[in-house]
Amino acid sequence: MVQANEIIHQQTRLKIMATLRAIPQGEWIEFARLKAILQATDGNLGSHIATLEGAGYIAVSKDFVGRKPRTRVALTRGGRKAFAQHIEFLRSILDAAGSRHDDRKGTS
Repeated sequence: MVQANEIIHQQTRLKIMATLRAIPQGEWIEFARLKAILQATDGNLGSHIATLEGAGYIAVSKDFVGRKPRTRVALTRGGRKAFAQHIEFLRSILDAAGSRHDDRKGTS
């Protein structure tokens, strides 16, 4: 049985991973856009991005557009695989709950 990924399982990190998984592979999303989507603060989002980057699940690119700093993030191949495994874990919980519900329904 697939196990929970404790790094991804945290709510904000799960949302980050889901958002990054929704964009085409190899594309980057700007920090400001991700922050708006998740409705997170700079510090909170930055902390979770650092955790995911440390695990090798996302890549972070920092550069300048003119004189303005820009931070972008993207899902890595390892992050894509880890997220897929975590989704498999979550589905197994839902499937088990559904089959228990169906069993109880049949005995009533």
